[in-house]
Parts: sequence; C-alpha cells; structure tokens
Amino acid sequence: MDRAEKRDFVSEMKTTLEGAGSIVVAQYTGLTVAEMTELRASARDAGGTVRVAKNRLVKLALEGSDAASMGEYLQGPTVLLYAEDPVAAPKTASDFAKKNDKLVILGGAMGATAQDASGVQSLASLPSLDELRGKLVGMINTPATRIAAVTSAPAGQIARVIGAYSSKEAA
Repeated sequence: MDRAEKRDFVSEMKTTLEGAGSIVVAQYTGLTVAEMTELRASARDAGGTVRVAKNRLVKLALEGSDAASMGEYLQGPTVLLYAEDPVAAPKTASDFAKKNDKLVILGGAMGATAQDASGVQSLASLPSLDELRGKLVGMINTPATRIAAVTSAPAGQIARVIGAYSSKEAA
C-alpha cells in the first residue's frame, strides 16, 4: 500500500467503525482459510463484517473516536468483527470461539465503552435487537388479547342465557 491507499483505508475504516454498534478484536493465529471463511459467513448472516487489517492503520482510524481506548487490544495478528447491532459481533465471535479454540477474543468496544474479553462475553449473552423487538411485540400483544377475551366473555354469556330462555319457552 502506498501512502494514498493507506490514507483512503484509514478514512474508510474510521467511518465504518464509527457506524458500528459494537467492535470485537480477536487473535486468529492458526485458523485455516476454511475456518476464516466460516467465520466471515456467520458474521455476514448476523449482519456483521469480519476484517483483517494492519493494527497501526486501525489505531489511526480509531484516533479521536469513542472507541479509541480499544487500541490496546490491537497487538499481534488480530481480526476485527463489527456490526450495527450491538450484540451481533460479540455473539458471532463468542459462538465461533466456542467451536474453535484458535480464535481468542481479546476485547472490544461498544460505543465509548471499551470491553475486555469477559465484557464481550457478557454482551454475547444478551438477546439481539430482533429478539428484543419480538419480545416487546409479544408483551404488547398479550394484554390486547386478554382485553378482547374479557370483553367478549359477557356478550357470550348473555347470548347463552337468551338461548337457554328461548329453548325453555320452545319446550
């Protein structure tokens, strides 16, 4: 890379990382190409991205941003996982690290908060944004269903009483 390409890369990476809900830094020493492809595919399915970049360029991209404190984890062969959903990248990294011990989570950032490896693991245990939306819709929908059942019950009872009187008179 010449200087112009590096400058373009740093500016592109800066805008990308500023728009990320969470960023995870992990060491990937020993991962095969197939395993790395599997990690990229699982991140893509979750709405995230996996990027291998020079640590110095990533540190330059992080300067002045909220996630600048995450630069301490950028040592050695590292890979970045990031996504707009704050839980997607940590969950993807954590799930892959459980299956493959060659991926070692070093830390990350969520907004202005730097996270160590245990912080990333705790983020991974949270439900995703889609799961939270589903739970919220379910909680909102449940009382409406109960209200409809309660309001329709008296009308059903009145109809049964009238039906009983009409069958009694017919007999």
